[in-house]
Amino acid sequence: MFERFSFSALPSSLGTFLSGADSRGGEYQRLQDWLVVTTLMATAVIGVTVALCYDLNTAANYFLGAIVGVVYLRMLGRAVARLGKTTRRLGGGRLGVFLALMVVTVQIKTLHVIPVFLGFLTYKVALILYTFQVLTRSWHTSPRV
Repeated sequence: MFERFSFSALPSSLGTFLSGADSRGGEYQRLQDWLVVTTLMATAVIGVTVALCYDLNTAANYFLGAIVGVVYLRMLGRAVARLGKTTRRLGGGRLGVFLALMVVTVQIKTLHVIPVFLGFLTYKVALILYTFQVLTRSWHTSPRV
């Protein structure tokens, strides 16, 4: 899919991720990177669509929620990576990020809860795409009865 594309034009971390030459090691790190990149691409597409269909204020609300969603996703990825190495359970700090977003949204009159909340949930799009990818791959490789 990326054979004709030159990775030299991309930032080094994204270019090495897409080319499969990630030196940071590990399939889990590549998965984290893929989820973040996919979330950012979905955010861009959905955000532009919202800006065209509604107004810029609604799109700005959506982008605010999506940015906090990406932060949440990165925090979750780091916590899962540490799980079993330095900690035995996941902490609740990520819930604080979401709650702070919702409190700020309710307190500031120009922010609207629904676009911010839907923006926050945008990282779920990447998770769903990854799940479909894994399921389709395992369906094609499983023996038929």
